[in-house]
Order: sequence, then C-alpha cells, then structure tokens
Amino acid sequence: MTVTLKDGSTMTVEKGKKIIDVAAEISEGLARVALIARVNGKLVDLSREITEDCTLEILTFKDEEGRNAYRHTCAHILAQAVKNLFPEAKLAIGPAIKTGFYYDFDLPSSITMDDLPRIEKEMESIIKADLPIRRSVVTRKQAVTKMRGFDEIYKLQLIEDMPRGTEITLYSQGNYVDLCAGPHLMSTGKVKCFKLTQITGAYWKGNEQNKMLTRIYGTAFDKKSDLTAYLQAMEEAKKRDHNKIGRELGIFMTDELVGQGLPLFMPKGAKLMQILQRFVEDEEERRGYMLTKTPLMAKSDLYKVSGHWDHYKDGMFVLGDEAMDDEVYALRPMTCPFQYLIYKNGIKSYRDLPCRYNETSTLFRNEASGEMHGLTRVRQFTLSDAHIMCTPEQVEDEFKNILDLILYIEDCLGIRDQITYRFSKWDPKKKAKYIDNPKGWNDTQALMKKILDDIGLDYVEADGEAAFYGPKLDLQASNVWGKEDTIITIQIDFGLAERFDMTYVDEKGVKQRPMIIHRSSIGSYERTIAMLIERYAGAFPLWMSPTQVKVLALTDRTAGRCEEISATLKKAGIRTELDLRNEKIGFKIREAQLEKVPYMLIVGDKEAEAGLVAVRSRKNGDIGTMTLEAFMARVRQEVESFALDN
Repeated sequence: MTVTLKDGSTMTVEKGKKIIDVAAEISEGLARVALIARVNGKLVDLSREITEDCTLEILTFKDEEGRNAYRHTCAHILAQAVKNLFPEAKLAIGPAIKTGFYYDFDLPSSITMDDLPRIEKEMESIIKADLPIRRSVVTRKQAVTKMRGFDEIYKLQLIEDMPRGTEITLYSQGNYVDLCAGPHLMSTGKVKCFKLTQITGAYWKGNEQNKMLTRIYGTAFDKKSDLTAYLQAMEEAKKRDHNKIGRELGIFMTDELVGQGLPLFMPKGAKLMQILQRFVEDEEERRGYMLTKTPLMAKSDLYKVSGHWDHYKDGMFVLGDEAMDDEVYALRPMTCPFQYLIYKNGIKSYRDLPCRYNETSTLFRNEASGEMHGLTRVRQFTLSDAHIMCTPEQVEDEFKNILDLILYIEDCLGIRDQITYRFSKWDPKKKAKYIDNPKGWNDTQALMKKILDDIGLDYVEADGEAAFYGPKLDLQASNVWGKEDTIITIQIDFGLAERFDMTYVDEKGVKQRPMIIHRSSIGSYERTIAMLIERYAGAFPLWMSPTQVKVLALTDRTAGRCEEISATLKKAGIRTELDLRNEKIGFKIREAQLEKVPYMLIVGDKEAEAGLVAVRSRKNGDIGTMTLEAFMARVRQEVESFALDN
C-alpha cells in the first residue's frame, strides 16, 4: 500500500500493517509520542490497520485532535474508576473539552471534593495497569444488549437517539466497556499525568426537565510541568473569577427569591454600567446613530412576522396561552422588530439611508437553569443594540464602520487582544433552523466573506452558527476558566426587510428593499462587565472605576478640609468617596486598596495647612504631595485619554 505523509512524501507498507508500526518505521521517537492518526481525513486509533492507499498523519499531544483523544481516554479512566468505587453508578457522557475533560454520572449518593483524591488513586491504579484499549464495531442490537446488561440507562437513550445506519462502536479497557465513537489511545498507561479539578451538577442532555447528574471535571497533560503550570493558572483564575470578585467588591449579587440568571446590580455595579452606557451612547451618537426606546414586550403577532415565533419561541418568555387567550404577549429576546416598525413610520428615500437606530435594550432569554453563570449567562441582560438600514451599495462601508466602532471601544476597554473572530454561516441541512432561501444565504455569505477578506480580518468559519435570518461575524472571548462566549455580533440580514415590507425609494423613484445590518458595539453589558472584572481582577482603569478617588482624613482635625476636597472633586465630575472614620490611616489605606480604588488622597495637618494633598496610587504607592488642582489635572488627563495603566 502507498501511504502519503503530511509533508507530501510517500512510503510503501504491507497491507494490514498497524498504524503504530508505520509510525515506528518513520521514527521510533514519533512512535513513542504518537497518540492517534488521521487517515484520509478521518481520525482513527493507532491500532487500526492500513488496508488501502491513503494519506496518513500521526498526531501527538501537540495537535488539538491528539490532546482531545488523550483527555477523552482520561475521561474513560475516570468513568472506570468511579464504576469500580461505586458499582451502582450510571454512566452518561464524558467528552474532552478545551481545558481537559469531564464525565457525567448518576450516582447512588452524593459526593464532594473530599472524594476526589480517592477517585484519583483508583485512576492511577488503572493507568499503572496499562490496560489495552480495544475498539469493536457492533450492531445496534448488540450495543443495546451490552448496555442493557450493564444497566446503563443513559447509554441506551444515546443508542436510541442515533440515526439508523450510524456505525456503532464500543471501547473496552479491562472490565470497563463504553459506548463511544473514539478514537482513543492504545492503552491506559499512555496517560502520564492528570488532576480532577471540580464537581458540579449538570442536567442530562442539558435539559432542566431531566435529572440532575454529577459532573466531575479534570484535566490531563503529557508532561508534569505543564500540568503544574495549568493548575497554577487555575489558582490565579480563581482569584480573577468575576463571580467571586464581583460579589466581594459589591458589584452584583444574586438572591434565590429573585431567581436564577437575574443578577442584582449594587451601587458600584450600577455605576459601572452607567459609565459604560454613557460612553457607548455618546460615541454612537458621534457616529450618526439615532437613539430609540421601545417596549420590553409585544404581542405574539409581532414575533410571528419577524420569524422569532417559529425559530426562537423556546428561548422566549411567553405571557399567556395561545389556546386560551385572545392576545398572547412575550418578553422581547431582541430589539430588531420594534426598530423596523419605527423605520416603516413614513416613506424613506435613498437620501435617508443609511438609517442607523441604536438602543440600550433590556432583553430576555429563557436560558436553561443549568446554563446560568454569574453575569455571563443570564435571563435578563442589557444590550448595546443597533440596526442599520442601507442600500446594497452601502453595506460594505457600513460593515467596516461598525467594525471600526467596535475596535475603538475594545481599545478603550483594553480587551482587544482577548478577542477572536468567527464567521458564522448557515447549515443547509438544518432547514428548520433557518429562513428557507438558499440564494439569499449564499449571496449574503459571499458578500460577508468578501468584506472580511478585504478588511484582512483573521477569522475562522463555523457552519450552523448563523442567526436564523442571516450570517454573522461573532467576536469571541474566553473567561478565566477557558470557556468561550460570544461577546459581540454583526449580522447581515437578507430576509426581514421583506417580512416587514420595509422599503425605500431609489434615485429612479422605484421602491426597493433595504439591506439590514444587526450589530452590537460593546455587547451585553453584563457579559462585558464580567470580562472586565476578570481582565483587571476588579482593579478597573481610572476612567471606568465606580470610585476614582478616596479622600482619607489622617486625624479628626482635618475632617473639614477633607470634606471641602471631596466636594471640589465631585463638582469637577470626579467620582469620590470620603473616609472620616476614627481609624488608623494604615487601616483606611488597606481597605481602599482592597476596594481597588485607583487613588487615595491623604490629608494630615501639614497638608491641610499647606493646601496640598498626599497622593497614593493603587499601583505605585505614595507618589508625593501636590496641589489639588494639579491632582485634578492628572485625573482629567488619564480619563480623557482612556489610560489603562493606573
């Protein structure tokens, strides 16, 4: 058989030769680090045989697919250990993820973090045993019989969900058998080092109507030094987790009486959101946007016209029952239908375009309970929303202008280096998910691709991630735990102008359909605030800090002067707090540091008599005495330049 390698070279091997032996023939060193292979574009185990001419790529831990197989094998080792320790446990799913792996179990009794060392010890025994991992292709009936024999009720559901004709494979290691597509390592002993990291709850199939299972997370590496570095990074992540810092700093809270996914913004958090909102709305106005204010709910009739009722109803909060009520309402999941009606209020000429409507919108999404997390996944959120109605000839310039606005905001926030870009396209196989207009999809996707390529944007493509009415550019960012979320989207909409009968009169007096671009500029304020908390560990840049300056009285004698200084700062628009408590100055300074206040002004007898303030920086400590006017000029300069390093 002729095997073509990644570098284009070829080699001749005997038919039936195992891939691991081919790897050894290439290099003994390669065989030692080989994990899986890609044959004719398909990922396979190293124990598979060469049966035809093919392309072959040997994958190691350096390759994403190799890492995934390594960690997926570790997930199976975790499942085997849990079954050994808790024979009545039922297996659900156990995939590799970006940061490691997890496995979901239905356990006979609850477990805690204190149980993880015991499970790890059992996993180490399985790895030390170096059990061969074997793949077998079975019929649907054989798979059902095997899983029924093990009483694996969740695996039986997975088999039932598989389309007819799907190849079904089982993987076994020792006494453990799992339903799995693979590929896997050749034996358990190939796993070098791992660590179990977390226990959470997870609904079966992510549906809150299903049973809550126990999810055990872990990670695995091929080098102990890399595992150590990762665990140290995770410890740092805990310190930066917005869910922890945000609560400690009094930015937001949650309460069971209110409900999941409904955060309460406390004074500092509300001030931070107000600062960001004013910044965004002012910048958008400078760039030609017109502000709208629309209702938080509407009749189902509106969502039926827009298509949300057909494509998005499960994600909406519906008020009423169509079978019983004359009028059914729903909380809005997005703003676009409302702004389209504003556009339709009066005849539009080509001279009126582009027409840019923006709105700081409160929106509602009926997220599953198991998906709720801090400020990143909520049921009510605030979006910097906008829709641009324009002529086809204006689409490219408008798209570029939108991206320019977004990049400017990212630079001011200091988060541009955290953003990656995803071109999200439709999947023609999922017809029910999208507006049925193949030509519209193909034309619009080609247009968006041209724009992105002209800009020179570095992006990845993702099929099946488009909005139901058009393709989009998603701006992605990862939190401190490595989980990626969409921060901002720009969407080109080819369908809704027709649904809403939106028109403009062109130069020849003929009615035409406008093109529509949906966009955000800072995204969901809640999700962006979470990102900022983690980026700065709560120590926000001066311009966005809820409290910019804290005035500290050294003695009771200087309290009056401190009050005058505070009043002067506030009158100048500098966000100031006053600390006149009868406490030692060291205690006051430490408290202000813990609150992440950028500047402290300390006023003792000498400063009060000389008309000066002793300035202490959050970052640099004492920076000397100066006049209040000089300090205010310093603050104004930092704020106006959106300085990030203070």
